[in-house]
Amino acid sequence: MPATTPEPTAATPGTAAPVRAPRSVLVTGANRGIGRAIAERFVAAGDAVATIVRSGSAPDGVLEVRADVRDTAAVDAAFTQVEAAQGPVEVVVANAGVTRDQLLMRMTDDEFAEVLDVNLTGSFRVVRRASKGMIRLRRGRIVLISSVVGMYGSPGQVNYAASKAALVGMARSITRELGGRNITANVVAPGFIDTDMTKALPQDRQDAYLAAIPAGRFGHADEVARVVEFLASDGAAYVSGAVVPVDGGLGMGH
Repeated sequence: MPATTPEPTAATPGTAAPVRAPRSVLVTGANRGIGRAIAERFVAAGDAVATIVRSGSAPDGVLEVRADVRDTAAVDAAFTQVEAAQGPVEVVVANAGVTRDQLLMRMTDDEFAEVLDVNLTGSFRVVRRASKGMIRLRRGRIVLISSVVGMYGSPGQVNYAASKAALVGMARSITRELGGRNITANVVAPGFIDTDMTKALPQDRQDAYLAAIPAGRFGHADEVARVVEFLASDGAAYVSGAVVPVDGGLGMGH
């Protein structure tokens, strides 16, 4: 059984801050896009990083565990494997998500249920399992990846928007439950990020989205990753239950 990571200590005033010990980090869906950028930032910071993926491949230096977040037993087994390799998970980023876009009147029960099962209930399964180790350690960082669509809304995405909006209530409830144990839970809400998904949009759709973004451009995955990195840091110890938009001003606090 690997040794647990020692709890970081505060620097004495007037002295250099101590080098932070590597942490055990788990990012779901780190095979591409935002999840991949998040995992890469934690690797660059010297942390031990693992991911749960259904397909694709993890970045270099990331422990890849195959599992489906829709399966509670599979999530439990994945965490057991990660814990055996790098110790109790101290930072968990629930990023895995899917879309099944369809207009409300045409959306099937299965299209609605599948998106919620991955994006919302899948995040719940992952966070619930991670919380066990965090409670024992009496510290932890939980970051849920939502979307500007969760607060802003989008035609054809009733299922996706509902799943992403619900993550806010989840994070705030976790904060009230576990805040006294040095465990934080926050939400990051990216806007339109330059990924394979946005590149595949028709040009007229891309132009329409760009016109609505005050920054006048799509974001970069690393810009989201940097915000996640901060929320997982010692510097964000007093930030919990927050929703942090990374959307170039599109949502304006929705």
